[in-house]
Amino acid sequence: MSSIGAGYDLSASQFSPDGRVFQVEYALKAVENSGTAIGIRGKDGVVFGVEKIVTSKLYERGSNKRIFNIDKHIGMAVAGLQADARQLGETARDEASNYRSNFGDAVPLKQLTNRLSMFVHAYTLYSSVRPFGVSAMLSSYSKETGPQLYVLDPSGVSHGYWGCAVGKAKQNAKTEIEKVKMKDMTCQQLVKEVAKIIYIVHDEVKDKNFELELSWVGEVTGGKHELVPPEVLAEAEKHAKASLEESDDSDDEDM
Repeated sequence: MSSIGAGYDLSASQFSPDGRVFQVEYALKAVENSGTAIGIRGKDGVVFGVEKIVTSKLYERGSNKRIFNIDKHIGMAVAGLQADARQLGETARDEASNYRSNFGDAVPLKQLTNRLSMFVHAYTLYSSVRPFGVSAMLSSYSKETGPQLYVLDPSGVSHGYWGCAVGKAKQNAKTEIEKVKMKDMTCQQLVKEVAKIIYIVHDEVKDKNFELELSWVGEVTGGKHELVPPEVLAEAEKHAKASLEESDDSDDEDM
C-alpha cells in the first residue's frame, strides 16, 4: 500500500501503514535545506562551524546568528528554521537556569540534552502542533567530564558524537570530518579544520555568499562557550581559502 499522498502526512500524531511519520520527515527536509553546520570534539574542547547563507547584500553582517549561548559552559549550533531554533534555544536556557536555581550547580550537558529531547519529541505526538524544523548540536566542557558533543534531531532522538554535521551538505561534511584525527587535536588546530571543511562543502553555484560563524568551548576559553576572536576567525578563513586554492591547483595539474 502506498502511503504517500493518502492523507497520512496531515498530522504529526498519525503513522502511515509502513510505520512512518511524514511530518517528522518533512522537518528533516527543512533542516537539509539550511546551510551546513558542523561540530568537532577534540582532546581539549569542541569547535562549532556554521555556514550562514547570505541571500541579500543588504543584510547586516552578524545578524540572525545560528550559534547560541545556552549557559556559560554550553553552546548550541543549529541548522534549519531560524525561528524554531530560537524557540529551542530559549527552552534550553530555561532548563539550564532552572537546574542551576534548584541544585546550585551548572546543568550537565547529557541531562540538558535529555530534557530537550523530551521537549522536541512532545511536538511529534499531537495533531495540534508540528515538529521543530531544526537539528541542534550542543557542546560543553568541564575538567570533570572533559569535552562533550550531542546532536538533537526533529524526531527527539539525540546521540553523542566526536564529529558531526547537519544541513544541506552534511554527507560531504561527514566524509571530510572522518579524515580528521580529532582525538589528538586541540581547539586551536580544530578551528582551522572546521573552517576548511565549511569552505570545501560550500556550493558556490547555488549559494554564492555566505558568512562563516565559529565558536569553541574548552581549555582555551576556561570552560566557557564563546565565539572565536575575530583575529582567529580571519586566520582560519585565510587557511581555508589557501587549502582550497592548493587543491584546485593540484586538480588542474592532474588534468
